[in-house]
Amino acid sequence: MLNQTIAYITFLLRSTNQHGVHSPFVYKLITQCFYDETAQQSATLIASFYKKLTKNKLKIKATTSGSCSGVLETNSPSISKIAKSIGASKKQTKLVFRFVNYYQSNSILELGTALGIATYAMSLGHPEAKITTIGGCPNLAAFTEKTLKQFNLKNSTILTGDIGKIIKQLTKSHYDLIYFNSNQEEQAVLDHFKTLLATVTNDSVFIFDAIYRSKYRTAAWNTIRNHPQVTVSIDTFFLGFVFFRKEQAKEHFTIRV
Repeated sequence: MLNQTIAYITFLLRSTNQHGVHSPFVYKLITQCFYDETAQQSATLIASFYKKLTKNKLKIKATTSGSCSGVLETNSPSISKIAKSIGASKKQTKLVFRFVNYYQSNSILELGTALGIATYAMSLGHPEAKITTIGGCPNLAAFTEKTLKQFNLKNSTILTGDIGKIIKQLTKSHYDLIYFNSNQEEQAVLDHFKTLLATVTNDSVFIFDAIYRSKYRTAAWNTIRNHPQVTVSIDTFFLGFVFFRKEQAKEHFTIRV
């Protein structure tokens, strides 16, 4: 917690808003996407989805680790507890929704399904998108799949198992957006990033969750944004965005959202 507090203070001191951005591409993204507050109906639907989960007392027995680590390692936690502990925050979920809605990502890969909060938000952002999401716990994945169907989400496929092994089978595909939403530390994040570089096109975007959750996650983020294939990176504290646009000069932005 202390690491995150110090990191946030440092972030605020070096961050800016759209007025400190001179890249037309990034300026447009910030003003028309990051700061867009028009989709109130979708925000209400996302809030309703989250509220349903926080009221669910069903207990889930974890059968594996990986993206089911942390609270799921306790003895059969309730859905309510999982939602409050590892579910995506409202702020980052809204930002992911806005990005998918703005970018109209047609092919999306999510690493770390959890309760499907971000999955649902991305589906609302672009209902025609094809979403593949990977969860590490079969019991939790089964519950999430059922819940998403109850909310009429029809454009997602949940794969269950070890994320590192599964993504090696997906490297012949290309994705408009890959959301690194799993509860993993530095080396796993870097390994997944390197594996999935094979799927990148000029218009691909990678989003990284919780880049300041620990010093190790921050170290992974710094390594990723400095990678030769990354041209533009945006640090919003809660999420990190990297782009591979060859026409862009390499630049890093730190933006308050």
